[in-house]
Amino acid sequence: MTLNNNFKRRSVLQLGAAALATPALMRTAWAQEKFVCKIAHSEAIGSPFTNAFDKWTAMLNERSDGRIDAQHFPASQLGGLAQLLEMSRIGTIQVTAAGPDSEEAIAPEIAATAGAPGFIYKNEAHVDAVLQGDIGEEISQIAREKTGVEFIAYGEVGFRHLLTKTPVTDLASLQGVKLRVPEVRIWVDFWKKLGANPTPLPYSEQYSALSTGVIDGLDSDYFSVLGFKWHEQAKYVLPTYHWFLPKAIRMNAAWLDSLPDDLQELCRTSAKEAFGEQRAINRAGADQALEDLKAAGCTVSPFPAEEKAKWEEKSASLFDEFGATSPETAEMIAKIRALG
Repeated sequence: MTLNNNFKRRSVLQLGAAALATPALMRTAWAQEKFVCKIAHSEAIGSPFTNAFDKWTAMLNERSDGRIDAQHFPASQLGGLAQLLEMSRIGTIQVTAAGPDSEEAIAPEIAATAGAPGFIYKNEAHVDAVLQGDIGEEISQIAREKTGVEFIAYGEVGFRHLLTKTPVTDLASLQGVKLRVPEVRIWVDFWKKLGANPTPLPYSEQYSALSTGVIDGLDSDYFSVLGFKWHEQAKYVLPTYHWFLPKAIRMNAAWLDSLPDDLQELCRTSAKEAFGEQRAINRAGADQALEDLKAAGCTVSPFPAEEKAKWEEKSASLFDEFGATSPETAEMIAKIRALG
C-alpha cells in the first residue's frame, strides 16, 4: 500500500515538473525560431538609400540575436518596382521601398504625400512636418488597410531634377522632350501639362532607353544619376526641384504581425533609426553629388526663380484635378499645403 502511494506521489511530482518545464521549453523554441526577412528594392548600389538598407539589415540580424534572418537584394535583383510592390503586398518578400505615389490607383490620398502633384513641397523642413508627424502616421494606417503593407519608416531620395541628352533650360526647350516617367498617371499628367512627352518605363530600363534613344531624358535625384551611370548617356542637368520623392519603407503587415511583440518593435524602431540617418546623409551629400556630376562632364544650367514660377503656374491645375480623385485626396493635399 505504501509502495503504491509512493509511486503515485512520484508520478504527480514528475507531471508537475513537466508542466512547469513546458513554458520554458516553449520559450526556448520560440526564441530560436527564425523569421526570414527578404528586403528587395530598386535603388542603386552605393547610394545613401542602399547603404541605409545595408545598415538596417545588419541591425535586424544583430539586435534580434539571429531570430530575424534579414537578406538584402538591392538594384532590382528580385524584379522591377511593379513586381516588388506586388511581392511585398502578398508576402513573397517582406520589405521593399517606393514612393507613396505608387499607391495612386488604390489610395490616391497617399500619393499626394509623394510630392504629387509637383511643386507641392516647399523645402525639406516642409517634408519633415508632413511625414514625420501625424500625416505620416495616417498614411501608414491607410496603407495597412488598403494594401496590406505598413510604412514603418520614411527614407528619401530627395528633390528630383532633369537630366537630358540635349540642353533643357526653360519651358520652350522642354517642349516634346521624351522623358521617362514611372507607370503612374500623376507623373504622366504633370509632364504633359509642361509640354514634355512623358514615356512610362520601368525604373531598371532607363540606361538602355537613353542609349537607344527611346527617351531623351529623365528626372531623378543626383545620387541615382551617379549610381546608375545615366550621366554616361545624358550630360545636361537642370536643377528644377520640381518633385520631392520620399520613399516609404514598406513591410508586409501580415508578416510583421506574425512576429513576437519585441521583434515587431525592433523592426519599427530600427527602421526609423536607419532611415533617419539616411535622410541626414542624403541632404548633406546632395550638393557634393552635383559637383561629382560636373566633374564627370555634365553641364548644369541655371534655373532662376522666375522660370520656376512659370513651371509652377503651368502645372498648378493638377492640385484641383488630382484632388478631384476623392474627397480624402483633396483633404490630404490641403493639409500638406497648409503645413508649408
